[in-house]
Amino acid sequence: MGDGFRELQVWQRAKDLAVHFYKVTNSTLFSRDYGLRDQIRWAAVSVASNVAEDDERDTNKDSVRFLYMAKGSIAEIITQTIIAKDIGYLDDNEFGHILNECETIGKMLGKLIKVRINNP
Repeated sequence: MGDGFRELQVWQRAKDLAVHFYKVTNSTLFSRDYGLRDQIRWAAVSVASNVAEDDERDTNKDSVRFLYMAKGSIAEIITQTIIAKDIGYLDDNEFGHILNECETIGKMLGKLIKVRINNP
């Protein structure tokens, strides 16, 4: 079983983002909105999980599929974060922090996808 994913900065940041979401959604209006709270938590956990899953795949083609799923989860988080801000669950500072982190992780995933595609 590989554990190289734990060494990847993209996995570390995605894991930290998931932990951050658990903390944020426990201490704000999110705590009463189970639908949005659970959806955003699931999407955040999914990013780190799919990066880890990438590490366990036997082929780069299969690996890339999981990295694309992680990118899709980043898009979900961005959408859900925009909604949370619009309904008053997140202030501008928290929103900016999350959006910036999602964009950074998304770029890192894009680079990792290119590496996997170009090194079959």
